[in-house]
Amino acid sequence: MQSINKHSALWRSAAVATLTATALTLAACGKKQEAAQAGKPQVTVVTLATQPVSLSTELPGRTSAYRVAEVRPQVNGIIQKRLFTEGGEVKTGQQLYQIDPALYQASFDSQKAALARAQAQQKTAALLVERYKPLVATRAVSQQTYDNAVAARDQAMADVLSAKAALETARINLVYTKVLSPIEGIIGRSTVTEGALVTANQSAALATVQQIDPIYVDVTQSSVELLRLQKALASGQLKRAEGEQAAQVALTLEDGSQYPVPGKLQFSEVTVDPSTGSVLLRAVFPNPEHRLLPGMFVRARLADGVDADSLLVPQRGVTRNQRGLPTALVVNADNKVELRELKTDRAIGDKWLVTSGLKAGDRVIVEGLQMVRPGIEVVANEAQAAAPTPAQSQAGAAAAKQQ
Repeated sequence: MQSINKHSALWRSAAVATLTATALTLAACGKKQEAAQAGKPQVTVVTLATQPVSLSTELPGRTSAYRVAEVRPQVNGIIQKRLFTEGGEVKTGQQLYQIDPALYQASFDSQKAALARAQAQQKTAALLVERYKPLVATRAVSQQTYDNAVAARDQAMADVLSAKAALETARINLVYTKVLSPIEGIIGRSTVTEGALVTANQSAALATVQQIDPIYVDVTQSSVELLRLQKALASGQLKRAEGEQAAQVALTLEDGSQYPVPGKLQFSEVTVDPSTGSVLLRAVFPNPEHRLLPGMFVRARLADGVDADSLLVPQRGVTRNQRGLPTALVVNADNKVELRELKTDRAIGDKWLVTSGLKAGDRVIVEGLQMVRPGIEVVANEAQAAAPTPAQSQAGAAAAKQQ
């Protein structure tokens, strides 16, 4: 029994000695590892992953009226009245000016009398033909006399038609003494006052009416950018939104504020301006409060599409070399720093959209850049992930719907 206890004690002593030796060895290794890492610079990295991003292009442009009508007189005369308020709204067909109608009223009455005279002559000629017709058969009236009566009747009918046309012309001229608005919209200042002499189809407009609800926004896009976008859409790199979102345009005003109502892209010009190398795009916006006025400078944001596999790199991790090209420092699988030359497309928030030089899974250094250089070994600590922005969340939802 004593022998058994003696062996147990010896075994416990050996086990304790082994554990102690192992602990001392691990502690020594840990100290060596800490000592090794103590000389390595520590950096903060962001591991890249593809994500759907909604891409848009902001273009400069100007507003223009939906419809413009220059009001000109169509008859000669003296302006008697101006019947509108400058800068006010006018309706289609609303009378704007009154030209002195006296001469045109007299001409109308004269043509009316001429028509009555021609109709009376036609009636007389027709009765004469009816009277001669049975007499020709009995040779009481010569055939020549009858033919002359028929010709006189036909001429009287033509005189009636001519008198009706002249009366209609006189009526139209009388109507034209009332200068009407051809469209609905806002009328500008009047260039004439009461008592002014105006002439038919004169070069100077009496006033200008502009319809500004809705209103056009004309923007220009580089033909190079347009070709690049068409190529990306054709290759499937970008996917167009569908439905109402497909052609929506957002507007930024001159003071930097956002126009609250989105517009729609209406058409794209088919000709490139040879002097600027750009293409005209036209969007139409609702303008019920008349906040947009013709000639305003604006910036329009057009949706290009959704890139489902885009790489967004924080701007703080991208620098430029001596040639001005964007570069980034990446920690490879061996924890060594590599220098990558990038191609960037555009800035989206505080990140760059990178099209070349990086791939999903790369660890880009965003903090500690000043302490490292390519080729050295570093200790990489992952940066805390930021919450996705609303724009990225919406883009992801849009991409999910398309897929």
